Order: sequence, then structure tokens, then C-alpha cells
Amino acid sequence: MTTPSNQTGAEYLRQILRAPIYEVATVTPFQDMPRLSERINNRVQLKREDRQPVHSFKLRGAYNMVSNLTEEQKKAGVIAASAGNHAQGMALSGTKLGIQTTIVMPKTTPDIKVEAVKGFGGNVVLHGSNFDEAKAEAERLSKLHGYTFVPPFDHPLVIAGQGTIGMEMLQQNGHLDYIFVPVGGGGLAAGVAVLIKQLMPDIKVIAVEPEDSACLKAALDAGEPVILNQVSMFADGVAVKRIGDETFRLCQKYLDGHITVSSDEICAAVKDIFEDTRAIAEPSGALALAGLKKFADKHQLENKQLGTVLSGANTNFHGLRYVSERCELGEKREGLLAVTIPERQGAFFEFCNLIGGRAVTEFNYRYNDDKQANIFVGVRLQEGQQELDNIISDLQQGDYPVVDLSDNEMAKLHIRYMIGGKPSKSLKERLYSFEFPEYPGALVKFLSTLGTHWNISLFNYRNHGADYGRVLCGFELDDSDLFDFSKHLKELGYQCKDETDNPAYQFFLS
Repeated sequence: MTTPSNQTGAEYLRQILRAPIYEVATVTPFQDMPRLSERINNRVQLKREDRQPVHSFKLRGAYNMVSNLTEEQKKAGVIAASAGNHAQGMALSGTKLGIQTTIVMPKTTPDIKVEAVKGFGGNVVLHGSNFDEAKAEAERLSKLHGYTFVPPFDHPLVIAGQGTIGMEMLQQNGHLDYIFVPVGGGGLAAGVAVLIKQLMPDIKVIAVEPEDSACLKAALDAGEPVILNQVSMFADGVAVKRIGDETFRLCQKYLDGHITVSSDEICAAVKDIFEDTRAIAEPSGALALAGLKKFADKHQLENKQLGTVLSGANTNFHGLRYVSERCELGEKREGLLAVTIPERQGAFFEFCNLIGGRAVTEFNYRYNDDKQANIFVGVRLQEGQQELDNIISDLQQGDYPVVDLSDNEMAKLHIRYMIGGKPSKSLKERLYSFEFPEYPGALVKFLSTLGTHWNISLFNYRNHGADYGRVLCGFELDDSDLFDFSKHLKELGYQCKDETDNPAYQFFLS
């Protein structure tokens, strides 16, 4: 955290215009997206920050701050904490300026990111199991060795460096109506917003956040930065629990609006970017485009010029499995339903006729008893939510009990892969979902904390190449166990959620 500065918009404008970032960064293309533009009836342009040498915008802010240090500070060296794009931007900046650069990264950081930082010339220190522990170690080393700590977003020089993106967008298209920017810690949003409002205040600047990592929204609601209890790790580049003090001051003053999007909507935006540009964005890199689409639909924008930022493309290849599975749901091109059908010959054929010959994308079923069967079915949609509502209505009129699971996160992450298993006896079972850190010993810690005290009655693990996997776990628990169990959950320290009352669980597995 830093103390908010008193710099005016004019002073920030001066810093942005004087930023020496082009000694290492490039002016990136502002590329048209013709397919998406035609589909939503607005001109959409994408600022290709994936084309930077480090494949993200973070190089701009890092270089601007490091290059502005005193000669004494440069000689002493710099340090940062990061598991991703800021780390690579710092490493290249230090190499370009001949400055010793140390990056503290969590031990959970995938090897591909660690090797990338080393490849750009950074000295990597692996410490802790999360960003907060890595940051604390970086600050300790900074004081011990006299290094200058370079924050990822909350510093005027970093903000000014990111603001150069806004300057380029104006130079490349001075007729924009809206600009959409992603928000994690707020450096990019603050820099772009303050630049735009000094030069062309009629352009609206809209911030975009994931629904499960909306630290700016929480701060705007509270009137000051607050710490989120937990954040989703899907779009890890913006998984920030607390927005910066200075970035919040600027965002609160200069932004024109704010919108949040789901993980499925981000996945759909990744697909849109690929189809129009053949670029593969990381989830946080596609975040702003997801917000653009949702905002344009919500406010019925037509024939407007909309600009947004592909902020990064340092994705883990295996994470694309998740994106591929979820993008159709994000576009409302697929619906997921739990349907009860009679257990008799020909029942599935009758069911297919009832849904009007639409393409079935998924069908999961296992025999349960002689009377009825619960099926998990995916249906291809052409007309979005209205078509899905019509299907549900048709099924209900045909006396098929149905539950819409299209927005049920547990159903999409776990249940669809587990259908068919029900206990042969009655269990006092409670169900929990966990975000499971990917580091050696994580499973042992989980089992030693919980698995040796209570019987595990259900277990499903999903990992899509991210730093965190997802675990769904059932425990046999009496009411008298709940107090002690809650204490052990707190000791474990993993993000978790009680899913016992989730309808997908009740429908298929309980």
C-alpha cells in the first residue's frame, strides 16, 4: 500500500508524455475485429499488448519506474514480487538498463513463467506458496540489501507508464466513443483514464473486473480500498484482493463506469479474439473485451467505436481446455440441464423429439432404479437464453422435471464428470469445494488436516493447467462434528465453499 499522491491530471499527463518506454517497448497495433464488430453492430478495435516483447502491457510501467530511478538506486539494484507479467517486464527492464533485478515468485509458479523471467535476465527467488508471502519476502530483501522495491501497479511512475497505452489509442483512432480497460490492481485503468480525461474527456472509459475478483467494485461501494476475503484464480493476472490507494484515487475520479463479467464470459472473449486475430489471450488479457460485449448489449450500443485492450497472452497452454469447455456457455450458445425422464425403453428418443431436434452436446446418465432416471444434458443454442427458456418450458409441459444448471459453477466444474455414482447406503454427508494450490505437499496437507479425522465419501479433482486446481470433496459429518470441522478448515487455509445444498449435488450424487 502507498499513500495516495497529490498529483493532478495535468501532472500525470506530463509524465505520460515524457515516459521513455519506447527504449524497450513498442507501439502495438490497434486491430479491427471485423467478425465481432458485425455481430454486435459496433466497430470493435483491440489494442494488441500481447505484441510487446514480454507479451503483456506490464513492461510499460516497469520500465518507466526503473528508468526514472536515481543512479544510486540503479547501482543498488531493484526487486519485485510477481508470479507473471510484471516479473517479465521487470526482468527485461533491468537487463535493458544494466540493473541487477531480483524477482521473488511463489513456489507454486509454473516452470514456464519462471524460465521466462530467467530468460529475460532476472534473478529468480522462489518463496512462499502465494503472492502475499512472496511480496513480504521481497520487501524483506529490499530492506536487507538496499534494493528499490518496484510495485506492480500502485506507484505514479508505474501508472504513467501504463497510461501510454491510452495515448497510442488516441493517436491510432481519435474517434473512439468508449474505451474498456481491465482492472486488477488498477494501474492500467488509472493510467488510461487520467490520460483520456485530460485530452478527450468525451470518450467514456469503462473498467472491467471478474465477478469473483472485483476489488475496484468493492472499493467504490465502500468509498475506500477494502480487502476481499478471496479472489478467483481463473484470471490470475487480475486476481488482486485489494486495489491500490493511488490507483483507486484516480479510478474513482476519472472512470465513467464499471462492469463485472463471469469466467464463462471471459472464455467466450478468448474465443472471439482467436477467431478475429488468431491470437490466444490469457484470461485476464480477454477480460476487457468480455466487458465490452456485455456493456454494449446491456446499454444497446449501436454504430459506436469501441476500443479495448488485449492486455496479455502469457497463458498456460493446458488452461485452454477449460476455455474451450466454457466459451459456448459464456456466449449462451449452450445450455446445461438436469432432467428427470422415465426409466423405460424409448424414453431418451421421446426426450430428444421434445427438445425439437436441437443438437445435444452432452448426455450423462447411469441407471438408478426401475422408475426414473436423472440425466445431465447439454443442448446447442442458436438464440441464447430465450431459446433455453423455451426448451425448459416445453420439457415442463411434457411432464419432464427440469433444472437449469447453465450457471451452476459446481455442476460445470465437477458434477458433469461424476454422474452415475450414488452411495449404496444413507450417508450424513456434507460437500465442500476447494481451490487447491498446485505445489508439492498440498494434497498431503489437505489429507493430514481433514482426511485423517473424518471419512472422505466423495472426491473429484480438476486442474486445467492453472496454478490452482479445483477439488470437490464430501465428508461424513454428524452435526456434533461441524464445530471441530470448521476449525480444521480454517487451519487448512484453502479457499472453500459449502456445497451441500447445491441442487446439482442433490440431483445427481446425494
